[in-house]
Amino acid sequence: MRFLTVFSLALLASTAVQAAPAGKLVLYTSQTPEVAQETVDAFQAAYPGVEVEWIRNGTAQLMNVLRAEIAAGEVQPDVLLVADTINIGTLKGEGLLMAYPEADISAYDPDFHDADSTYFGTKIVATVIAYNPEIAPRPEHWSDLIAPEMERLVAVPSPLYSGAALNHLHTAIQHDEIGWAFYEGLNAIDVVPVGGNGPALNSVAGGEAYYGVIADGDIVRAKDRGSPVDLVYPPEGVSYITEPVAIMSTARNPEAAKAFVDFVLSKQGQELVAAQGNIPIHPEVASPAGFPALDDIKLLPLDVEQALKSDEEVKERFTAIFGG
Repeated sequence: MRFLTVFSLALLASTAVQAAPAGKLVLYTSQTPEVAQETVDAFQAAYPGVEVEWIRNGTAQLMNVLRAEIAAGEVQPDVLLVADTINIGTLKGEGLLMAYPEADISAYDPDFHDADSTYFGTKIVATVIAYNPEIAPRPEHWSDLIAPEMERLVAVPSPLYSGAALNHLHTAIQHDEIGWAFYEGLNAIDVVPVGGNGPALNSVAGGEAYYGVIADGDIVRAKDRGSPVDLVYPPEGVSYITEPVAIMSTARNPEAAKAFVDFVLSKQGQELVAAQGNIPIHPEVASPAGFPALDDIKLLPLDVEQALKSDEEVKERFTAIFGG
């Protein structure tokens, strides 16, 4: 990962309006700790009057915390920056998100944002095939991972923990090229999805698994650090998350929350996305080294409304397949 320098933070800060909101902003995020710290540092360089308190965890765990807070009437976060639109869409459906129609999304593909301006995509994180080139041949298709000889050699995050994995599950079952057959195939070779992207990646890099179903950014960053991992975007397509940002309807500091949204959607915020090793969605900001151009990836669409309606049923079927 290319960490931001003080100089580059200053450049980001110089583009912001310094007559900024002030006070405390509470952020809940599923970004990795080092990436979350970079995001917060860059935002605070642009808005030095705002003090950010941030908490990170897997998206499912953050949602559990948030649910407990909602039940107790003590919702803490002003703004969310989490993995997937399924969890965020559920909150929207319950009236828990604040619309921000003034957000400047004029440069962006409308598919990456909520039509009602309650949440906004910030990047593309595709779920792809990771493999260890020191011990495994390069795969080509999703179906390669469920061949009989792959028994217990594939690491897969759980959709009951990871927002990206949940998004992948819903996307996969909406497309016959992958479908439920992929998960039934994993079960047939004694692969049990568990945890998040980090443990799955460690299994591949450490040689316990040949292959993994992992977010592309995690793989590229590990490869840059010297880990024996590489990645493949299967031609049948990949699921993706946009790591949406959203303001809670209960935000205690809505002006600071709006400033945070403005920052991550700005061109400078998108340059930060690229510097952190992810694919930006601003058309004027290029993908970082190690990634294809956004136009060169086959992104599988997700019917979010269908996913929201079927989420409990889908999770129950997933649990039944793996004997939970």
